[in-house]
Amino acid sequence: MANAPDNKLTSSSSELDLDRPNLEDYLPSGSMQEPRGKLRLRDLLDISPTLTEAAGAIVDDSFTRCFKSNPPEPWNWNVYLFPLWCLGVVIRYGILFPTRVLVLTLGWIIFLSSFIPVHFLLKGNDKLRKKLERCLVELICSFFVASWTGVVKYHGPRPSRRPKQVFVANHTSMIDFIVLEQMTAFAVIMQKHPGWVGLLQSTILESVGCIWFNRTEAKDREIVARKLRDHVQGADNNPLLIFPEGTCVNNHYTVMFKKGAFELGCTVCPIAIKYNKIFVDAFWNSKK
Repeated sequence: MANAPDNKLTSSSSELDLDRPNLEDYLPSGSMQEPRGKLRLRDLLDISPTLTEAAGAIVDDSFTRCFKSNPPEPWNWNVYLFPLWCLGVVIRYGILFPTRVLVLTLGWIIFLSSFIPVHFLLKGNDKLRKKLERCLVELICSFFVASWTGVVKYHGPRPSRRPKQVFVANHTSMIDFIVLEQMTAFAVIMQKHPGWVGLLQSTILESVGCIWFNRTEAKDREIVARKLRDHVQGADNNPLLIFPEGTCVNNHYTVMFKKGAFELGCTVCPIAIKYNKIFVDAFWNSKK
């Protein structure tokens, strides 16, 4: 029993060694030589250990780990688990998947049949139209989460519409917006897209006060900054949500937030999103 902690420590250290890259593969041949014979002055002045540590710092860079996808480990390739896995495939794709498609289709039918009349027939009453559109956007996002059979646990107070506040959150996937939007209709900052995505942006997402930017325009940064300041000053505007990382990170790390979200002269409210990787890895790897 006394040797149990030593065995656990040995196994954990061996796992770290397996995760660490082999530095000899990144160094030229002959750079790491075993000392032979007597110790000489040139051996004392040898800088190969320093070079080895420098190469290790480059190869084992923690920043690149922020964008690394962790493939799921196979668990079903044995005699007694493989039949259960086959049964799970039948249930998932034969029962659950059609049910999820049906739930999402029903949600879109209800949403479009309500949103289109509200959007075009209540243009004379902006206050009522925005309120109904806000509720309908929350509804369709709730249908999305229901189609995933998602279980979302929220902590802390519910965000409210107040002036001079901005919410900042870590960014893992495109579904971050849906997970948060089905609780509160946030106004987010997004890249302007063409095609059918742009149509959704200019109609549905425009109703909750989302702000678009275009990286190809030189003066777009100043225009977006002015829109952000104007948005946070309005008491009736939806809470402003910003993903300051500027890219998707693998939900195991976070990268440095861009400072633009903290220069609006208002209260900054942080939001931390954590996914349960037992069921799914939500990381959106843009490289793949």
